[in-house]
This record gives sequence, structure tokens and C-alpha cells, in this order.
Amino acid sequence: MIDPSRPSSYRDGHGRGRGLDSHGHIRREGALELVTAPFGPVVEAARKRLPGVFGTRMTGAYLYGSIPRGTARVGRSDLDLLVALAAEPTEADHRAARALGDGLDREFPQIDGVGTLLFSRARLLSDLETYDLGWFVACLCTPLLGEDLAARLPRYRPDSRLARETNGDLALHLPRWRTRMAEATTDDARRTLVRGVSRHLVRTGFTLVMPRWNGWTSDLGDMAESFAAFYPERAEQMRAAAVLGYEPGGDPAVLRSYVDDLGPWLAGEYARVHGIKAPRPQ
Repeated sequence: MIDPSRPSSYRDGHGRGRGLDSHGHIRREGALELVTAPFGPVVEAARKRLPGVFGTRMTGAYLYGSIPRGTARVGRSDLDLLVALAAEPTEADHRAARALGDGLDREFPQIDGVGTLLFSRARLLSDLETYDLGWFVACLCTPLLGEDLAARLPRYRPDSRLARETNGDLALHLPRWRTRMAEATTDDARRTLVRGVSRHLVRTGFTLVMPRWNGWTSDLGDMAESFAAFYPERAEQMRAAAVLGYEPGGDPAVLRSYVDDLGPWLAGEYARVHGIKAPRPQ
């Protein structure tokens, strides 16, 4: 278990600090040079095909997730992309992104799916998104093509404002998850839902304690341990969720425990500690 009394200069088992630079800002995670050999062809194919899909409307493209962090697992990890557009994405843009992802997924067995986020450049740089999508681009995304918006965004500290604006909307997700639970009638559908909800809860639990832990990590296990140091009474639930975030099962009881117990408790504690995320347009 991580000792919360250790100073911020604490080093983890890999010799890295807690994801912060010497000034206490969150370091950008990931880099193209960290992409491991099996995933190099996938990244290169995405780089070549994106301009053909979005043309001059695309102002920049990024990788995020395990592939640019160098932790992807062959046949298990997906390719995560974020594309910045000159205008708000249309339904045609989303269809084109899905077609691109489907093609890459079929062609490269080393990945298990492709997810592509589409946002306008203006939204990514907006005041409303500075401490959510802006932070995501500046700290968790690796530039692949075009303009890097990180140059236009601030440096970020692991403080309460960042916690509130990234994950302070958990209460809004709970009814959506209940609806999806009712619609998930196969083991595969339930596994997909367990994976996504588990990851969301672990990341929310981590950002709840992030200002006190004073650092950043994207590893689900490390997130769960950081949380456990401050909420030992919920530690085993969060550790179990971290495991399911990597190796999901399809047990409906797990989903029920998320939406009936861990999720509501976490949403309430988050609101008490950090407040509620600023509302977004529907």
C-alpha cells in the first residue's frame, strides 16, 4: 500500500516520480518513441490514413492510452485516437472515424478495437474545457499529426479544480449505466460494460485523492492503491474494480454493486470533497 505520508519526491518501482516535473506540474505521459514494435505499423497506418479521412478540416491528431505509454498488450489493447477538427464534428465525421477504426481493427490483429474521439479545436481550447479536455490533450495525449494544442494550454497541477472538472460528474453517469445494464443481455456486452465502468470508477476514485496523493498515474492498479491509502474501508472494492478494468468478466452482480453501492458513494464523496463539475451543453 502507498504511504500517503511519504513526500512528493517518492519514487515508484520504475524509478519515476509521481508523474510530476520539478515544478509540481503533471508531466505529459506517452511519446511516439515509447510505442513498442508490434504496434508501430498500426500507428503508422493511422498516421497515413487520417488525412485522407478528414482532409484539411483536421488541425491535429493524437494517440492516447496504453500504446503511446508503451504498456499495450498484443491482442488485448485498443488503439485510441483523438482528432481535432476546424469545426464541430458531424455525423458524417463520426461515421468516417468508425470506418477508419473498423478497417484498422480488421487489418491489424495486434489491436483489439479502435476508438476515435472527435472534437473541434475551439472546444478543446475553450475556457469551459481547460481543466477537462484541455488537460487531457496537454497531459494524456501524444501528438501524431498537425498542431499540438498543448502549446496553447496551461501547465496543470494535481489540484482540486482539476479533480472537479475531470471527474466531478459521476452522478450523471449512474442512470446511463443502469440503462446500459438493462440492455446488456450477452456476456460479451456485459464484459464490455464492466470494463468501461470499472475503469471509470477507478479513475474517479484516484482523482478523488489525487490532490492529497500529489501526483498522476494512468495505471489502474496504482490508482487503486493510491485511493486505498486514504479510504481503506473501500480499498478492496477499488482493487477489484482495477483488476476488472484489465480483465473484465460478465457478472451482472458486479454491475449492480457499481450502480447501487460504490458508484453512489463515490459520487457523494466526490461532491463533498471537490464539488460538482461545471455543466456542459447537452
